Amino acid sequence: MEVTHLMFLYLCTAIAPLMAYRSPTPLPNFIIMLMDDMGYGDLGVFGEPNKETPNLDRMAAEGALLTDFYTANPLCSPSRAALMSGRLPIRNGFYTDNAHARNAYTPQDIVGGVQDEEILIPELLKEAGYQSKIIGKWHLGHQPQYLPLRHGFDEWFGAPNCHFGPYDDKSTPNIPVYRDEKMIGRYYEGMYNIDHKTGESNITAFYIQEALEFISRPRSSHDPFFLYWAPDSTHAPVYSSAKFLGTSRRGRYGDAVRELDYGVGVILNRLRELHLADNTLVFFTSDNGAAIVSKTNGGLNGPFLCGKETTFEGGLHEPGIAWWPGKIEAGRVVRQSATVMDFMATLADFANISLPDDRQLDSMSLRAALTLGTEVIRPVYYYRGNELMALRYGLYKAHLWTWTNGMTEFNHGINFCQGEEVEGVTTHNQTNHTSQPIIFHLGRDPGEKYPLKVASAEYKQAWADIKEQVVKHQSTMVPAKPQMNMCDDSVMNWAPPGCTDLGACLPIPKPNPTKCIWPH
Repeated sequence: MEVTHLMFLYLCTAIAPLMAYRSPTPLPNFIIMLMDDMGYGDLGVFGEPNKETPNLDRMAAEGALLTDFYTANPLCSPSRAALMSGRLPIRNGFYTDNAHARNAYTPQDIVGGVQDEEILIPELLKEAGYQSKIIGKWHLGHQPQYLPLRHGFDEWFGAPNCHFGPYDDKSTPNIPVYRDEKMIGRYYEGMYNIDHKTGESNITAFYIQEALEFISRPRSSHDPFFLYWAPDSTHAPVYSSAKFLGTSRRGRYGDAVRELDYGVGVILNRLRELHLADNTLVFFTSDNGAAIVSKTNGGLNGPFLCGKETTFEGGLHEPGIAWWPGKIEAGRVVRQSATVMDFMATLADFANISLPDDRQLDSMSLRAALTLGTEVIRPVYYYRGNELMALRYGLYKAHLWTWTNGMTEFNHGINFCQGEEVEGVTTHNQTNHTSQPIIFHLGRDPGEKYPLKVASAEYKQAWADIKEQVVKHQSTMVPAKPQMNMCDDSVMNWAPPGCTDLGACLPIPKPNPTKCIWPH
């Protein structure tokens, strides 16, 4: 499709309602909208004062607001692997043990990626006849054996890594953009350019149009779909199309949020126009908390402490919205502790698919919570690399370890708790509290400012309850082989599949595997 045609379709917001051309499917459709580095406080419905997310606010008003929703890790790749597999990163291999309690992800020199033995959501849904597409960032490994179509997805439009760059295509290649199994271009080149100076890029526009096209296809009544919509424009360097540049009171980050909010709006409108809304469950959330280390291009974490990279609430407590008109009561507030790993069990429950019983899952169906408003107490685990840093149970959270980042980085201006230091809590040395954890009551103190007094009866009871969960969890934990340990320049995106057709293959250097260094 010509770029001009894409942009024409994208900019035409006054689309006449389309005629319904199929009967309701016997199985529901599913859409997971996963944002990148978007914080709990970035949406008007969660308290952002500028109120620049009318479509997301409407989505929450028409659906359910999940107030206690979490990712599985304070960094992108591990959280996405957990979402797709329904398993903690330490179980699916998306962690490192090169050093203690270090965050790790999948830059383009990483050797590892998602393993064949992991069962991902699209693989599970395929059993029931679902057609699945990913639009946007994958980030579960970029070598051919790790790409989406090798792991259950039928289609892909997007990139395997973050949109860092521009690179020189000599010492470091620019990140490829894929159409299904083949590269069709690169970020910072041609139609996929990102202008650092102005912040302009059409990539989110392409992602929106791809979603509309996928949803709008004629399908039989026995051909449900699963769409994983994962745009990344709120990850630094932030970007948006010309239509949205300069329109937010929040600067470029706000411009990116406004375009994503627009995208959510037109996607939900398309479902309404096609009379698919009452048969489609849509989830909205983010992969981790806002990167408040960025003073001008990061988001907001609302009342929560610190941000991305940390296991304080600002690192993992995410915005959560579930939308399904006629199935989920409008305006419902869901206080059930839930995580991105619960998507697997929830979708399987609604699709009447059995979960695999040959592995430990960390996924619980949210069907009752969404449709009936029920709530059960269950643990929420906060991992950083190979270490269980904290655990929430009920309204209490115990920090077994605390750490923001080291003093060397901190002294050079890298601060994951920008302006939010809490004495004895936001430590710059890895501090072991396992014998006497720091405990907060998140109902009274969501910002983790006031630890319970160790001598209090409340502390003793809370720790007794949480300790039981910790012992149970750790006694049955079998870590997978870590996939984030080895790096090698030769595995970078030099010659992705399809590069020959484009005449865009780059010389591959000799292999030089080394242990990855993870400073955080």
